[in-house]
Amino acid sequence: MAQKADRQPSVLRSLDWWTIGIYLALLAFGWLSVCGASYTYGDTDILSLETRSGMQIVWIGTSICLGFVLLMLDDRFYDTFAYIIYGILLLLLFATIFNPHEIKGSRSWLVLGPLRVQPAEFAKFATALAVAKLMSTYGFNIHRWKDFAAACAVVVLPMIFIIAQKETGSALVYIAFFLMFYREGMTGSVLFTGVAMIVYFVVGIRYEDTLLLDTGTSVGKFAVLLLVQIFTSAMVYVFCKEKRQALTILGYSLGATVLAFLFAEFVIPFDIVWVQLAVSAALVGYLLYNALNKRIKHYFYILLFTVGSITFFYSADYVLNNILEPHQRVRINVLLGLDEDLSGAGYNVHQSEIAIGSGGLKGKGFLNGTQTKLKFVPEQDTDFIFCTVGEEEGFLGSAGVLLLFLALILRLIKMAERQPFKFGRVYGYCVLSIFLFHVFINVGMVLGLTPVIGIPLPFFSYGGSSLWGFTILLFIFLRIDAGRNLIRT
Repeated sequence: MAQKADRQPSVLRSLDWWTIGIYLALLAFGWLSVCGASYTYGDTDILSLETRSGMQIVWIGTSICLGFVLLMLDDRFYDTFAYIIYGILLLLLFATIFNPHEIKGSRSWLVLGPLRVQPAEFAKFATALAVAKLMSTYGFNIHRWKDFAAACAVVVLPMIFIIAQKETGSALVYIAFFLMFYREGMTGSVLFTGVAMIVYFVVGIRYEDTLLLDTGTSVGKFAVLLLVQIFTSAMVYVFCKEKRQALTILGYSLGATVLAFLFAEFVIPFDIVWVQLAVSAALVGYLLYNALNKRIKHYFYILLFTVGSITFFYSADYVLNNILEPHQRVRINVLLGLDEDLSGAGYNVHQSEIAIGSGGLKGKGFLNGTQTKLKFVPEQDTDFIFCTVGEEEGFLGSAGVLLLFLALILRLIKMAERQPFKFGRVYGYCVLSIFLFHVFINVGMVLGLTPVIGIPLPFFSYGGSSLWGFTILLFIFLRIDAGRNLIRT
């Protein structure tokens, strides 16, 4: 129990006021951006509740009040009721699947009269609390597959419900939790495997129809299979400490590939991929032999990586063409440069790039952006609001906003590292990972660097659900951090 002695610091004194200051600054800049994005020439009252800018003031005011309430609660409340909060949000997510109201092709909104609420935005903090509660349980060890699988299940379950609502973008945010897992001791091989899968998908799909000189070989398939073999040899060296074995695998793989290429180029043209598949099969057999003969479990894990890599690659094309929604497939093709489609799927990104580029160094000034005022950019006050910052505030304003987000991320790292209990540290890194993912992906998609998956920019995008969700996420951590110096018995 916390002692109410003179030594006991008050909540207000223990709060991280730097973070609150950054939060308020982001809210202010966010409101100015919503004004710029939603303003129409001739509007006389930007504060009217009939306008987006006026309603955003309501969301901002209620968010600040909500943050104050969260700070007044005992910090142990969040630890004690973490599973209950998580369970309630899961029920809401499940109920939303059967929601009859479909908005822009998604069933992720609950319509309560004039109010629309998106449970997926609130499920982030609930999931963060639940996974922090689980990982802070006595005896939890992330290196045990049973414990790690339980933590992954806590994260994946809301993802499944959100995907069932046809809200894939919001579901992908939960990938950010794996950054927290890595900080808490998850083996780097899991993170590396995820990065490798992305590389396989991008390279394989992007260059699938490009031929390697006169050999009739797909550059995409050739490159991916060669990468699998190189990655496998590197993992043998890193995890098994077998330098000779790794060099042997690399030498035979590269040697067979070079010989096959020379034969196909100068003797008889044929698809080199068949030789690479044969080499990969021999590599799998070699790994299996070493796993059984030397009884080194790392060989078995590397075997799973190799087989999984090849299986994933050959299923990627099927997933792209048969599982993803048509609009998602087109967006990926546009991002990879396979389709241009400036009047269709690539229109949003193209117009946002024009808006940002037209801002120049100093921007056109508040409410003076032409691309946004003439409504060339769809969703310019929600998912694509950063283009308004670029057009009206220019490079300097955009850099300033990104520096504010960087300052927030750095403060969150500092706060997470000073937590005396694992619950606070894990929750803090969950918050950090979610914010980092949102900023990176949102700004990236506006600049045409990442796929358009439709997630908001924290504290900038218009809407109550996202603003409340991010506020709850942040202020729970601020309250937990404020209690770090309490004397407990």
